[in-house]
Amino acid sequence: MFSLLRFRRAAAFEPHFAAVARAALALLFLLAATAISPAGAADKNLPVPRFVSLRSDQVNVRTGPGERYPVDWIFTHKDMPVEIVAEFENWRKIRDWQGTEGWVHQRMVTGRRSVIVEGAVRELHSRPQSDAQIVARAEPGVIARLLECQDRWCRVEKDGVTGWLARDQVWGVYPNETIQ
Repeated sequence: MFSLLRFRRAAAFEPHFAAVARAALALLFLLAATAISPAGAADKNLPVPRFVSLRSDQVNVRTGPGERYPVDWIFTHKDMPVEIVAEFENWRKIRDWQGTEGWVHQRMVTGRRSVIVEGAVRELHSRPQSDAQIVARAEPGVIARLLECQDRWCRVEKDGVTGWLARDQVWGVYPNETIQ
C-alpha cells in the first residue's frame, strides 16, 4: 500500500499594484526592448530560457530591471520554480507557472531545481513506470525538489518522500531536457 501525503501547497504571490507601476511598465517595455540581451555578463555560458528556483520566501518582482522600478508582485514561496526568460546585467526576467512575469535580482534565484505539480492529484511511483508501486500522491501546487529526469519521467523529493512523476504532470522542466 502507499502513503497518502498532503504536501504544502505553494503560496504563489501577493499583488501590489499601482497605476504608476502600470504606466512605468508600458514605458519600460518600449524603452528597454533593445536593451535586453539574451545573456547577462555574470552568466555568459548559461542558456536563456532556463529554469531556476527562488532562493527566498519573499522575493520582490519588479516591473523592470532595477531597484528604481516598482514592485509589482511579491513571490512568497522559497524553492518555487521559475523560468528565466531574459537577462539584463544583474537582473533576471522570470516567469512563473501561471505566466506572471517580472524582474528580480540574480541573488534571488538559485540553480537548484524544483518542479510544481500541475493539474490533478498525481501519483509518485517507485520506478519510472506507470505500473510501478505508488509511494505517495501529490496535490496540484505542491513544490518538490527535482532530482533527475529520464525520458518521460522525473524523480522528485518532498518531505523525505522520493518518487517518479510523469514529466508532463509537472512544470519546471523542458520536454526533452535531461537532468542527472
